[in-house]
Amino acid sequence: MVGYDWAKEMKEFDSTKAGVKGLADAALSEIPKLFIHSPEVLHSNPILKTTDAGGAQLDLPTIDFQGVAEELGRRQVVVEEIRKAAQEWGFFRIVNHGIPLETMDAMLDAAKLFHEQPTEEKKPFYSSDSSRRVKFNSNLPVLENNAACWRDVLSCVFLDDQLDPQDLPSACRKEVQEYVKYMIELREVMAELLSEALGLPSDHLSKIECMKSQALACNYYPKCPQPNKTLGSSKHSDTTFLTLLMQDSIGGLQILHNDEWMDVPAARGALIANIGDLMQIISNDRFISVEHRVVAQSVQRVSVASFFTPSLKAMGKPFEPIKELLSRENPALYREFLFREYCEHYKTKFQGVTSAKPHYRIR
Repeated sequence: MVGYDWAKEMKEFDSTKAGVKGLADAALSEIPKLFIHSPEVLHSNPILKTTDAGGAQLDLPTIDFQGVAEELGRRQVVVEEIRKAAQEWGFFRIVNHGIPLETMDAMLDAAKLFHEQPTEEKKPFYSSDSSRRVKFNSNLPVLENNAACWRDVLSCVFLDDQLDPQDLPSACRKEVQEYVKYMIELREVMAELLSEALGLPSDHLSKIECMKSQALACNYYPKCPQPNKTLGSSKHSDTTFLTLLMQDSIGGLQILHNDEWMDVPAARGALIANIGDLMQIISNDRFISVEHRVVAQSVQRVSVASFFTPSLKAMGKPFEPIKELLSRENPALYREFLFREYCEHYKTKFQGVTSAKPHYRIR
């Protein structure tokens, strides 16, 4: 854009430490140029029709976890449903997962409460320092002239499931601790079911500690005066092994299914599971990690995502396709990698690439 100084606008926005919420509070009629995405990005793929030729509603697979721990027959059904969904969709909805509805509602309310505090209350947490385990920012682009997204995020990183409660903001401290407790329990169940869905012993993924840490992201998408010109989150796949997402009643998540954007409607009490890049790699493409994005909207939206990553010990060891899944007919499709190396490659290329998987694929 002629006369547009991207670096200057980035610096000015960042220096306010008010996030996108600060722009929304200013009641702007137009969004700053920093947030405007090109038509090529906004319309990179067509929008999938929500009904098929027969009029049936198209939606994610929904998997009911009721009885999965007690009934062998039920467990076998769930494992097969997970295998099919992880192989064909990369995303699926989970119901009856064991997290109380009041705990989920309280977490969403607490995330909203944190972000809607006065800027002065949030400023101490504002940082782009990746080493900080609790921080608030707008996840600004690192590559020059890339557009920013209409979102603020509070990130809380639990390494080996541990984080000093006093490091958490008081506005959501109790709720984060309670929600993470349930997330850890569900993660262990998911690790068993995903292992079994790969045809492995149920403790395989737990033994390699690939999901022993968790980054909890409390996402806040303020009202946008020009939602057709920006995104809440640009197209990407997750640099995780597994992500579990809780949406509020508004929705806004879209997944790329058969090269078309498909809306994922909100469903109270349900969680959205999505396979991360690293799970696709170690499964040697038996499971798929799918690109997704969040659209900007004229109403405010909140979501909470749990990104599961390796333990500190496992971060120091290379990951590669699981040997038990390989054979002469099915050789390794990816070379080995360190978790931090993978994330660093993605971060330095972010918005230049939507995934780092191709970089590690054996050609």
